[in-house]
Amino acid sequence: MARPVFIVDGSRTPFLKARSGPGPFTPVDLAVQCGRPLLARQPFAPTAFDQVILGCVNVIADEMNPARVAALRLGMGEKMVAFTVQINCGSGMQSIDTGYRYIREGVSDLILAGGSEALSYAPLVWPQQGVRWFAGLAGAKGIGGKIMAALKLRPSYLKPIIGLERGLTDPITELNMGQTAEVVGHLFGVTRAQSDAYAAESHKRLANAQSQGWLKGEVETAFGSDGKFYDHDDGVRPDSTPESLAKLKPVFERPWGQVTAGNSSQITDGASWVILASEEAVAKHGLTPKAVILDSQWSALDPGIMGLGPVLSATELLKRNSLTLQDIETWELNEAFATQVLGCLAAWKDEKFCKEILGLEGAAGEIDQSRMNVDGGAISLGHPVGCSGNRIVLHLVNAMKRLGTRRGIATECIGGGQGGAMLIETV
Repeated sequence: MARPVFIVDGSRTPFLKARSGPGPFTPVDLAVQCGRPLLARQPFAPTAFDQVILGCVNVIADEMNPARVAALRLGMGEKMVAFTVQINCGSGMQSIDTGYRYIREGVSDLILAGGSEALSYAPLVWPQQGVRWFAGLAGAKGIGGKIMAALKLRPSYLKPIIGLERGLTDPITELNMGQTAEVVGHLFGVTRAQSDAYAAESHKRLANAQSQGWLKGEVETAFGSDGKFYDHDDGVRPDSTPESLAKLKPVFERPWGQVTAGNSSQITDGASWVILASEEAVAKHGLTPKAVILDSQWSALDPGIMGLGPVLSATELLKRNSLTLQDIETWELNEAFATQVLGCLAAWKDEKFCKEILGLEGAAGEIDQSRMNVDGGAISLGHPVGCSGNRIVLHLVNAMKRLGTRRGIATECIGGGQGGAMLIETV
Protein backbone atom coordinates (compact mmCIF):
# COMPACT_ATOMS: atom_id res chain seq x y z
CA MET A 1 0.00 0.00 0.00
CA ALA A 2 1.13 3.55 -0.73
CA ARG A 3 2.40 5.34 2.36
CA PRO A 4 1.43 8.93 3.25
CA VAL A 5 4.06 11.58 2.56
CA PHE A 6 4.27 14.65 4.79
CA ILE A 7 5.75 18.10 4.34
CA VAL A 8 7.17 18.92 7.76
CA ASP A 9 9.13 22.14 7.15
CA GLY A 10 10.72 24.33 4.49
CA SER A 11 12.42 27.63 3.80
CA ARG A 12 13.62 29.78 0.93
CA THR A 13 15.92 32.66 0.21
CA PRO A 14 14.67 36.10 -0.70
CA PHE A 15 14.15 36.31 -4.45
CA LEU A 16 16.71 38.77 -5.79
CA LYS A 17 16.11 40.52 -9.09
CA ALA A 18 18.86 39.97 -11.65
CA ARG A 19 20.53 43.22 -12.53
CA SER A 20 23.77 43.97 -14.37
CA GLY A 21 26.16 41.04 -14.10
CA PRO A 22 26.15 37.98 -11.84
CA GLY A 23 24.38 38.37 -8.52
CA PRO A 24 25.83 37.76 -5.06
CA PHE A 25 25.03 34.03 -5.01
CA THR A 26 25.47 31.03 -7.31
CA PRO A 27 22.78 28.30 -7.37
CA VAL A 28 24.60 26.29 -4.70
CA ASP A 29 25.22 29.41 -2.60
CA LEU A 30 21.48 30.08 -2.64
CA ALA A 31 20.64 26.49 -1.70
CA VAL A 32 23.08 26.65 1.21
CA GLN A 33 21.85 30.04 2.42
CA CYS A 34 18.31 28.80 3.06
CA GLY A 35 19.34 25.20 3.79
CA ARG A 36 21.55 25.94 6.79
CA PRO A 37 18.89 27.56 9.03
CA LEU A 38 16.34 24.97 7.92
CA LEU A 39 18.56 22.05 8.91
CA ALA A 40 19.78 23.77 12.07
CA ARG A 41 16.29 23.91 13.55
CA GLN A 42 15.49 20.23 12.99
CA PRO A 43 15.60 17.76 15.91
CA PHE A 44 17.77 15.37 13.89
CA ALA A 45 21.24 15.56 12.34
CA PRO A 46 21.69 16.61 8.69
CA THR A 47 23.12 13.15 8.04
CA ALA A 48 19.75 11.56 8.91
CA PHE A 49 18.31 12.25 5.45
CA ASP A 50 18.15 9.39 2.97
CA GLN A 51 18.85 11.62 -0.02
CA VAL A 52 18.83 15.14 -1.44
CA ILE A 53 17.05 16.12 -4.66
CA LEU A 54 17.44 19.59 -6.17
CA GLY A 55 15.86 21.19 -9.22
CA CYS A 56 18.16 23.44 -11.25
CA VAL A 57 17.98 24.42 -14.92
CA ASN A 58 20.95 26.71 -15.58
CA VAL A 59 23.68 24.69 -13.87
CA ILE A 60 26.94 26.63 -13.92
CA ALA A 61 30.22 24.98 -14.91
CA ASP A 62 31.75 25.24 -11.43
CA GLU A 63 28.83 23.41 -9.79
CA MET A 64 28.06 20.27 -11.76
CA ASN A 65 25.32 18.33 -9.93
CA PRO A 66 24.54 21.22 -7.57
CA ALA A 67 22.46 18.91 -5.35
CA ARG A 68 25.59 17.00 -4.33
CA VAL A 69 27.69 20.14 -3.90
CA ALA A 70 24.99 21.73 -1.74
CA ALA A 71 24.58 18.57 0.35
CA LEU A 72 28.30 18.46 1.13
CA ARG A 73 28.42 22.16 1.98
CA LEU A 74 25.40 21.68 4.25
CA GLY A 75 27.30 19.08 6.27
CA MET A 76 25.08 16.19 5.23
CA GLY A 77 28.00 13.79 5.00
CA GLU A 78 30.02 12.20 2.23
CA LYS A 79 27.64 9.20 2.12
CA MET A 80 24.64 11.40 1.22
CA VAL A 81 23.18 10.51 -2.17
CA ALA A 82 22.20 13.70 -4.01
CA PHE A 83 21.05 14.34 -7.56
CA THR A 84 19.75 17.20 -9.68
CA VAL A 85 16.52 17.15 -11.71
CA GLN A 86 15.51 19.34 -14.65
CA ILE A 87 12.10 19.82 -16.28
CA ASN A 88 12.42 23.57 -16.95
CA CYS A 89 9.95 25.62 -14.89
CA GLY A 90 8.73 22.55 -13.01
CA SER A 91 12.15 21.44 -11.74
CA GLY A 92 11.59 22.55 -8.15
CA MET A 93 8.29 20.67 -8.04
CA GLN A 94 9.86 17.68 -9.78
CA SER A 95 12.27 17.35 -6.85
CA ILE A 96 9.32 17.15 -4.46
CA ASP A 97 7.43 14.75 -6.72
CA THR A 98 10.45 12.45 -7.02
CA GLY A 99 10.94 12.43 -3.26
CA TYR A 100 7.21 11.92 -2.73
CA ARG A 101 7.28 8.80 -4.86
CA TYR A 102 10.39 7.40 -3.12
CA ILE A 103 8.74 7.77 0.28
CA ARG A 104 5.30 6.64 -0.87
CA GLU A 105 6.76 3.40 -2.21
CA GLY A 106 8.81 2.72 0.92
CA VAL A 107 12.25 3.34 -0.58
CA SER A 108 13.06 6.35 1.66
CA ASP A 109 11.78 7.97 4.85
CA LEU A 110 13.35 11.43 4.95
CA ILE A 111 14.21 13.54 1.90
CA LEU A 112 15.38 17.11 1.40
CA ALA A 113 13.83 18.36 -1.86
CA GLY A 114 14.50 21.77 -3.32
CA GLY A 115 15.04 24.05 -6.26
CA SER A 116 17.68 26.66 -6.93
CA GLU A 117 18.40 29.04 -9.78
CA ALA A 118 20.70 32.01 -10.34
CA LEU A 119 19.50 33.45 -13.64
CA SER A 120 21.97 36.31 -13.24
CA TYR A 121 24.68 33.69 -13.89
CA ALA A 122 23.22 32.68 -17.27
CA PRO A 123 26.22 32.48 -19.62
CA LEU A 124 27.12 34.38 -22.74
CA VAL A 125 27.41 31.89 -25.61
CA TRP A 126 29.65 32.17 -28.68
CA PRO A 127 27.90 31.95 -32.07
CA GLN A 128 28.50 28.60 -33.78
CA GLN A 129 30.53 30.34 -36.52
CA GLY A 130 32.76 31.76 -33.82
CA VAL A 131 33.19 28.35 -32.19
CA ARG A 132 34.20 26.87 -35.54
CA TRP A 133 36.69 29.70 -36.11
CA PHE A 134 38.31 29.11 -32.72
CA ALA A 135 38.47 25.38 -33.46
CA GLY A 136 40.04 26.03 -36.84
CA LEU A 137 42.60 28.38 -35.33
CA ALA A 138 43.50 25.87 -32.61
CA GLY A 139 43.86 23.06 -35.13
CA ALA A 140 45.88 24.97 -37.72
CA LYS A 141 49.45 23.71 -38.29
CA GLY A 142 52.47 25.99 -38.45
CA ILE A 143 52.75 29.78 -38.52
CA GLY A 144 51.37 30.01 -42.03
CA GLY A 145 48.35 27.90 -41.18
CA LYS A 146 47.69 29.94 -38.07
CA ILE A 147 47.79 33.18 -40.07
CA MET A 148 45.44 31.83 -42.74
CA ALA A 149 42.99 30.61 -40.09
CA ALA A 150 43.17 33.93 -38.24
CA LEU A 151 42.35 35.87 -41.44
CA LYS A 152 38.98 34.08 -41.62
CA LEU A 153 37.80 35.96 -38.54
CA ARG A 154 34.65 38.06 -38.93
CA PRO A 155 33.45 40.59 -36.32
CA SER A 156 30.14 38.72 -35.96
CA TYR A 157 32.03 35.64 -34.75
CA LEU A 158 32.96 37.51 -31.56
CA LYS A 159 29.47 38.76 -30.73
CA PRO A 160 28.18 36.62 -27.85
CA ILE A 161 24.59 35.45 -27.54
CA ILE A 162 22.76 35.75 -24.23
CA GLY A 163 22.27 32.14 -23.17
CA LEU A 164 19.09 32.94 -21.25
CA GLU A 165 17.46 34.34 -24.38
CA ARG A 166 18.11 31.10 -26.24
CA GLY A 167 17.04 29.04 -23.24
CA LEU A 168 13.67 30.79 -23.16
CA THR A 169 13.04 30.09 -26.83
CA ASP A 170 11.40 26.80 -27.77
CA PRO A 171 13.50 25.03 -30.44
CA ILE A 172 10.49 23.23 -31.92
CA THR A 173 8.11 26.15 -32.44
CA GLU A 174 10.87 28.80 -32.45
CA LEU A 175 8.64 30.91 -30.20
CA ASN A 176 10.01 32.45 -27.02
CA MET A 177 7.99 32.06 -23.85
CA GLY A 178 6.52 35.56 -24.11
CA GLN A 179 5.24 34.80 -27.59
CA THR A 180 3.54 31.62 -26.37
CA ALA A 181 1.76 33.76 -23.76
CA GLU A 182 0.61 36.04 -26.57
CA VAL A 183 -0.86 33.02 -28.36
CA VAL A 184 -2.75 31.91 -25.24
CA GLY A 185 -4.04 35.44 -24.67
CA HIS A 186 -5.23 35.66 -28.27
CA LEU A 187 -7.02 32.29 -28.10
CA PHE A 188 -9.04 33.32 -25.04
CA GLY A 189 -9.51 37.04 -25.66
CA VAL A 190 -7.36 38.29 -22.78
CA THR A 191 -6.95 42.08 -23.03
CA ARG A 192 -3.96 44.24 -22.21
CA ALA A 193 -5.99 46.04 -19.54
CA GLN A 194 -6.81 42.74 -17.83
CA SER A 195 -3.16 41.68 -17.85
CA ASP A 196 -1.96 44.98 -16.41
CA ALA A 197 -4.64 44.93 -13.71
CA TYR A 198 -3.61 41.40 -12.73
CA ALA A 199 0.07 42.40 -12.58
CA ALA A 200 -0.65 45.40 -10.39
CA GLU A 201 -2.62 43.20 -8.00
CA SER A 202 0.31 40.76 -7.76
CA HIS A 203 2.59 43.56 -6.56
CA LYS A 204 -0.08 44.81 -4.16
CA ARG A 205 -0.50 41.37 -2.62
CA LEU A 206 3.22 40.75 -2.15
CA ALA A 207 3.75 44.20 -0.64
CA ASN A 208 0.91 43.51 1.79
CA ALA A 209 2.31 40.10 2.73
CA GLN A 210 5.70 41.68 3.42
CA SER A 211 4.22 44.48 5.53
CA GLN A 212 2.10 42.01 7.52
CA GLY A 213 5.12 39.82 8.22
CA TRP A 214 3.49 36.78 6.67
CA LEU A 215 6.69 35.70 4.91
CA LYS A 216 9.00 35.83 7.94
CA GLY A 217 8.69 32.15 8.71
CA GLU A 218 9.36 31.25 5.10
CA VAL A 219 12.12 33.60 3.92
CA GLU A 220 15.60 33.22 5.44
CA THR A 221 18.04 36.13 5.41
CA ALA A 222 20.93 35.51 3.02
CA PHE A 223 24.41 36.86 3.80
CA GLY A 224 26.88 37.76 1.06
CA SER A 225 30.63 37.30 1.30
CA ASP A 226 30.98 41.09 1.54
CA GLY A 227 28.85 41.21 4.68
CA LYS A 228 25.75 42.54 2.91
CA PHE A 229 22.50 40.86 3.85
CA TYR A 230 19.32 40.24 1.87
CA ASP A 231 16.11 39.77 3.83
CA HIS A 232 13.23 40.34 1.40
CA ASP A 233 12.08 39.79 -2.18
CA ASP A 234 13.41 42.92 -3.87
CA GLY A 235 11.48 42.90 -7.15
CA VAL A 236 8.21 44.11 -5.69
CA ARG A 237 6.92 47.49 -6.90
CA PRO A 238 4.13 48.55 -4.51
CA ASP A 239 3.42 51.68 -6.57
CA SER A 240 2.46 49.67 -9.66
CA THR A 241 -0.99 50.52 -10.99
CA PRO A 242 -2.87 49.45 -14.11
CA GLU A 243 -2.39 53.00 -15.37
CA SER A 244 1.38 53.03 -14.91
CA LEU A 245 1.75 49.54 -16.41
CA ALA A 246 -0.34 50.58 -19.42
CA LYS A 247 2.45 52.98 -20.43
CA LEU A 248 4.91 50.13 -21.10
CA LYS A 249 5.41 48.92 -24.65
CA PRO A 250 4.90 45.27 -25.67
CA VAL A 251 8.15 43.32 -25.59
CA PHE A 252 7.55 40.31 -27.82
CA GLU A 253 4.91 41.30 -30.39
CA ARG A 254 5.10 44.98 -31.25
CA PRO A 255 3.07 47.08 -31.55
CA TRP A 256 -0.12 45.20 -30.68
CA GLY A 257 1.02 42.58 -28.19
CA GLN A 258 -0.31 42.18 -24.64
CA VAL A 259 2.88 41.02 -22.90
CA THR A 260 5.19 43.66 -21.42
CA ALA A 261 8.03 43.71 -18.92
CA GLY A 262 5.48 44.90 -16.35
CA ASN A 263 3.03 42.02 -16.65
CA SER A 264 5.65 39.25 -17.00
CA SER A 265 7.59 37.35 -14.36
CA GLN A 266 10.93 38.85 -13.39
CA ILE A 267 14.37 37.38 -14.07
CA THR A 268 15.48 36.44 -10.58
CA ASP A 269 17.84 34.42 -8.36
CA GLY A 270 16.47 32.25 -5.54
CA ALA A 271 16.33 28.87 -3.83
CA SER A 272 13.79 26.89 -1.81
CA TRP A 273 13.73 23.61 0.18
CA VAL A 274 11.04 21.41 1.72
CA ILE A 275 11.53 18.44 4.03
CA LEU A 276 9.52 15.34 3.14
CA ALA A 277 8.93 12.60 5.70
CA SER A 278 7.15 9.28 6.09
CA GLU A 279 4.98 8.39 9.10
CA GLU A 280 7.90 6.40 10.47
CA ALA A 281 10.25 9.40 10.22
CA VAL A 282 7.66 11.67 11.83
CA ALA A 283 7.33 9.31 14.78
CA LYS A 284 11.06 8.58 15.06
CA HIS A 285 12.12 12.23 15.18
CA GLY A 286 9.05 13.72 16.87
CA LEU A 287 8.17 15.91 13.89
CA THR A 288 5.02 17.97 13.43
CA PRO A 289 3.76 17.70 9.84
CA LYS A 290 2.29 20.77 8.18
CA ALA A 291 0.66 19.04 5.24
CA VAL A 292 0.34 15.78 3.35
CA ILE A 293 0.85 15.34 -0.39
CA LEU A 294 -2.25 13.64 -1.77
CA ASP A 295 -1.37 13.36 -5.45
CA SER A 296 0.63 14.86 -8.32
CA GLN A 297 0.28 15.05 -12.09
CA TRP A 298 2.41 15.96 -15.10
CA SER A 299 0.84 16.74 -18.47
CA ALA A 300 2.07 17.76 -21.91
CA LEU A 301 0.70 19.78 -24.83
CA ASP A 302 1.69 21.81 -27.90
CA PRO A 303 4.78 23.91 -26.96
CA GLY A 304 3.19 26.91 -28.69
CA ILE A 305 0.50 27.06 -26.00
CA MET A 306 2.66 25.85 -23.11
CA GLY A 307 0.98 28.36 -20.79
CA LEU A 308 -2.13 26.17 -20.63
CA GLY A 309 -0.16 23.36 -18.97
CA PRO A 310 -1.69 24.03 -15.51
CA VAL A 311 -5.19 23.53 -16.89
CA LEU A 312 -4.35 20.04 -18.14
CA SER A 313 -2.36 18.85 -15.13
CA ALA A 314 -4.63 20.32 -12.43
CA THR A 315 -7.77 19.04 -14.15
CA GLU A 316 -6.37 15.50 -14.26
CA LEU A 317 -5.67 15.76 -10.52
CA LEU A 318 -9.22 16.89 -9.86
CA LYS A 319 -10.79 14.15 -12.00
CA ARG A 320 -8.69 11.39 -10.42
CA ASN A 321 -9.59 12.55 -6.91
CA SER A 322 -13.30 13.23 -7.65
CA LEU A 323 -12.91 16.95 -6.97
CA THR A 324 -14.00 20.14 -8.72
CA LEU A 325 -12.35 23.56 -9.02
CA GLN A 326 -14.62 24.78 -6.26
CA ASP A 327 -13.40 22.08 -3.85
CA ILE A 328 -9.91 23.63 -3.87
CA GLU A 329 -9.78 26.39 -1.29
CA THR A 330 -6.30 27.76 -2.06
CA TRP A 331 -4.36 27.88 -5.33
CA GLU A 332 -0.81 28.70 -6.34
CA LEU A 333 -0.60 29.07 -10.13
CA ASN A 334 2.85 30.27 -11.10
CA GLU A 335 2.69 33.68 -12.75
CA ALA A 336 4.91 33.22 -15.77
CA PHE A 337 2.87 35.94 -17.50
CA ALA A 338 -0.35 37.66 -16.45
CA THR A 339 -1.80 36.91 -19.88
CA GLN A 340 -1.00 33.22 -19.45
CA VAL A 341 -2.58 33.00 -15.98
CA LEU A 342 -5.74 34.73 -17.20
CA GLY A 343 -5.76 32.42 -20.23
CA CYS A 344 -5.81 29.40 -17.90
CA LEU A 345 -8.72 30.84 -15.92
CA ALA A 346 -10.58 31.53 -19.15
CA ALA A 347 -9.94 28.00 -20.44
CA TRP A 348 -11.63 26.48 -17.39
CA LYS A 349 -14.70 28.65 -18.12
CA ASP A 350 -14.80 27.74 -21.81
CA GLU A 351 -17.33 24.96 -22.42
CA LYS A 352 -15.92 23.90 -25.80
CA PHE A 353 -12.34 23.71 -24.50
CA CYS A 354 -13.40 21.76 -21.41
CA LYS A 355 -15.40 19.26 -23.45
CA GLU A 356 -13.00 18.73 -26.34
CA ILE A 357 -9.63 19.06 -24.59
CA LEU A 358 -10.25 18.21 -20.94
CA GLY A 359 -12.92 15.54 -21.47
CA LEU A 360 -15.39 17.19 -19.12
CA GLU A 361 -19.16 17.31 -19.55
CA GLY A 362 -19.14 21.09 -19.57
CA ALA A 363 -17.22 24.12 -18.39
CA ALA A 364 -15.15 23.41 -15.27
CA GLY A 365 -16.15 26.72 -13.77
CA GLU A 366 -14.45 29.72 -12.27
CA ILE A 367 -11.65 30.06 -9.73
CA ASP A 368 -12.24 32.86 -7.25
CA GLN A 369 -9.10 34.97 -7.66
CA SER A 370 -9.15 35.81 -3.95
CA ARG A 371 -8.18 32.15 -3.43
CA MET A 372 -5.30 32.17 -5.93
CA ASN A 373 -1.76 33.51 -5.40
CA VAL A 374 -3.00 35.18 -2.25
CA ASP A 375 0.39 36.80 -1.50
CA GLY A 376 1.42 37.62 -5.05
CA GLY A 377 3.45 35.53 -7.44
CA ALA A 378 6.25 35.50 -9.98
CA ILE A 379 5.22 38.85 -11.51
CA SER A 380 6.08 40.60 -8.24
CA LEU A 381 8.42 37.97 -6.72
CA GLY A 382 10.32 36.78 -9.76
CA HIS A 383 10.70 33.39 -11.41
CA PRO A 384 14.01 31.59 -10.72
CA VAL A 385 13.13 28.83 -13.15
CA GLY A 386 14.47 25.77 -11.31
CA CYS A 387 13.17 27.03 -7.97
CA SER A 388 9.64 28.33 -8.58
CA GLY A 389 7.87 24.97 -8.53
CA ASN A 390 9.30 24.32 -5.07
CA ARG A 391 8.44 27.79 -3.79
CA ILE A 392 4.79 27.57 -4.79
CA VAL A 393 4.39 24.28 -2.90
CA LEU A 394 6.14 25.68 0.17
CA HIS A 395 4.10 28.87 0.11
CA LEU A 396 0.85 27.04 -0.57
CA VAL A 397 1.36 25.03 2.61
CA ASN A 398 2.19 28.12 4.67
CA ALA A 399 -0.70 30.15 3.23
CA MET A 400 -3.16 27.32 3.89
CA LYS A 401 -2.01 27.06 7.50
CA ARG A 402 -2.41 30.81 7.94
CA LEU A 403 -5.81 30.96 6.27
CA GLY A 404 -7.12 27.82 7.92
CA THR A 405 -7.93 26.12 4.62
CA ARG A 406 -7.73 22.39 4.10
CA ARG A 407 -7.08 21.60 0.45
CA GLY A 408 -4.88 23.31 -2.14
CA ILE A 409 -3.22 22.87 -5.54
CA ALA A 410 0.13 24.23 -6.69
CA THR A 411 0.61 24.23 -10.44
CA GLU A 412 2.82 25.73 -13.14
CA CYS A 413 3.24 25.90 -16.89
CA ILE A 414 6.52 24.48 -18.20
CA GLY A 415 8.56 25.68 -21.15
CA GLY A 416 8.53 23.11 -23.93
CA GLY A 417 4.82 22.43 -23.57
CA GLN A 418 4.19 20.75 -20.21
CA GLY A 419 2.49 21.39 -16.91
CA GLY A 420 2.79 20.12 -13.35
CA ALA A 421 0.35 20.11 -10.43
CA MET A 422 0.38 18.88 -6.84
CA LEU A 423 -2.61 18.32 -4.55
CA ILE A 424 -1.89 19.22 -0.92
CA GLU A 425 -3.94 18.83 2.26
CA THR A 426 -3.11 20.47 5.59
CA VAL A 427 -2.62 18.30 8.65
